[in-house]
Amino acid sequence: METLANLESFIRSAEHGSFSEAARWLSLTPAAVSRNVAMLERNLGVRLFHRSTRKLTLTEAGESFRLAISDNLSGIQAAIAGIAGDGGEPAGVLKLSLAPTFGVAHILPLLPGFLERYPRIKPEWHFENRQVDLIAEGYDVAIGGGFDLSPTIVARTLAPAHVIAVASPRYMADKTPPREPADLQEFRGIVMRSLQSGRVRHWSMRDVTGREEPVRLQESLVVNDPSAMRGAALLGMGVAMLATADVLADLENGSLVRLAPRWYSDAGAISMYFPSRTLLPAKTRAFVDWVVTAFEVQKLAERFAGSLDPRPTRTG
Repeated sequence: METLANLESFIRSAEHGSFSEAARWLSLTPAAVSRNVAMLERNLGVRLFHRSTRKLTLTEAGESFRLAISDNLSGIQAAIAGIAGDGGEPAGVLKLSLAPTFGVAHILPLLPGFLERYPRIKPEWHFENRQVDLIAEGYDVAIGGGFDLSPTIVARTLAPAHVIAVASPRYMADKTPPREPADLQEFRGIVMRSLQSGRVRHWSMRDVTGREEPVRLQESLVVNDPSAMRGAALLGMGVAMLATADVLADLENGSLVRLAPRWYSDAGAISMYFPSRTLLPAKTRAFVDWVVTAFEVQKLAERFAGSLDPRPTRTG
């Protein structure tokens, strides 16, 4: 059973949002308070705080434990037995951030089976085109690319983030298909202005040999959202540079065609990000494993690779 020092260190740290402030209140050193809380987490088998250099915030398990013991010191041992004896069954709110187009196309379809397997998990999913602060904003998982990997953030790679040139068959009906990046400048361009920089995003493309060339699309239509770019391309308004993952279904059903098919832009990787490997909540571990398995079964890493032509191969 837990010592009172560990429990008091936890309660005061939760109240003040800081090990240093809790240490002053308890007449201990910050290192001692941090050590007491870490021991409590280790003994309970759950992570009670999200830690960053700027902020100390309670996890969902930490908030539940705080409510259970803060006003009921005589029931402390019962509270400890309750949280440690849960058996690790995945449960609680799963707060997730993911890009709208990618999330709706590839992650949302996984939800029915996931909830059937883990009925005690309550999804709270935010579809948004931004990089969230997992710890400060209380997210369990984010799916995307290019997140800042602070020492407390873990990234699990799912697939390559490759960008390719696409257009509708209607737009290309009376045109000679471009084979090289330089050929794309002859076509109307659907481009995106970054919300962060205010600049239009320009790409360079590479082929499988490593040769690289810039893409100089006309700025015929400027939008600020990838889903709007896809919609405009489907309407036959020009050529767009879009992630293979976002247009995979359109390529496979023929709604869009790939241009300069040997060329692609490498935007890094699509990854899952979560606060820590240590004492990862059961709900988070279950979700991460579920998504990784789905990507393997559906071979999405291979299908998202712009170095491969995603069009189905026809035989006979």
